[in-house]
Amino acid sequence: MSALPDTLAIVVVRDGALPAGADETVAEAGGAVLLTGTGTARAAKELTAARSTWTVDTAVVAPGSLAATLAPLLDQVRVVLLPGSPDGRDLAPRLAFDTGRALHAGAVRCGTDTADLSRVDDQVEVRVRFTGPVVVTLTPGVRGVGTPLPSPEPVPLDAAPGTARDAELVEVRPPEPETVELTEARRILGGGAGLVRPGEDGTAVMRTLTEVAAWLGASAGATRVVTDAGWAGHDRQIGTTGVVVDPDLYVAFGISGATQHTGGLGRPEHVVSINTDPHCPMTAMADLGIIADAPAVLAELDRRRRDD
Repeated sequence: MSALPDTLAIVVVRDGALPAGADETVAEAGGAVLLTGTGTARAAKELTAARSTWTVDTAVVAPGSLAATLAPLLDQVRVVLLPGSPDGRDLAPRLAFDTGRALHAGAVRCGTDTADLSRVDDQVEVRVRFTGPVVVTLTPGVRGVGTPLPSPEPVPLDAAPGTARDAELVEVRPPEPETVELTEARRILGGGAGLVRPGEDGTAVMRTLTEVAAWLGASAGATRVVTDAGWAGHDRQIGTTGVVVDPDLYVAFGISGATQHTGGLGRPEHVVSINTDPHCPMTAMADLGIIADAPAVLAELDRRRRDD
C-alpha cells in the first residue's frame, strides 16, 4: 500500500456522487484524497482538485462501520479533513473517537498546524492550534478550488471491513429546495437590494422569494446588503464573505452584480438577470437579461404560484 500523506481529505461517496464541498476539501488538503463509500471509481473522475486519489469501497454508507474500516489506515496521517456535508459531519466524530483524535468542526480554513473555526452564526472566527493528530470538517462554500486538474488514476486500498453499531437506514430523501444548503442547490433565485422597494418589509419580500423558489424547484439566496439588513439569514448570503455556489441556474432579482457577490457564484451554466438597468454588471454577465422591475416580476410569479 502506498503511504498516505500527512494531510488527507476523506470524502464519503454515495452511488458515485460527490457531496457538497468535496473539491474544496481536497484542495485544502493539498490534493490528497481518500474516497470511500459506494461508486468511488466513478466519483474519482469527477474531482477537479485531486493530485493523488485512494479509494476504499464499502457495501453500505454507515458512519460507524466506515470509521471502523478507515481508522487502521490513518496511523501516519496527522490532519484528516472532511467536507462538512451530512455524511462528513456524521463520519467525523466517529472517526475522531475511533482514532483517539481531537475533532474541530466547522472550519473555514485548515493548515498543517492550525484551523480557523466559524462560530456564533459565522460572526466570529476562532483559531485553534493542533497539539496532535486531528479530524477537521471544512464548511462547504468557503473557498475556491482553482484551476481544474486532470483526474489521477485512483489507487484502491485493502481495508478489512469494520463493524460497529449503526442506525438502521430506512430511506434517503432528497433535501427540500427551501432548506437545502446553497452549496448543494442546483437552482438558485437570488434577491438583492433592488428587490425591495422603499418602505416595504424586506423580510416579507424575501419570504415571497423563498416560496416562489420552492415552487420552481429552486432555493433562495441573497446579497450581503440583504443579509446585513436582516431580511435573510447569513447562511443565505452568496459572495466572497458568504458561501460560494455553483448551480446549474442562477436567477438574479434586483442584483447589480458587485464583485463581492459575483465572486461567490462559481461557474453557473445559466444566469438570468432581472433588473431595470441594462448596463449593470449582473445583466452584462447573464445569458438572459430581462430589463424589468424585479419586484413586479416576483409579484407576478407569486400570483401564478398561488393560482397553481
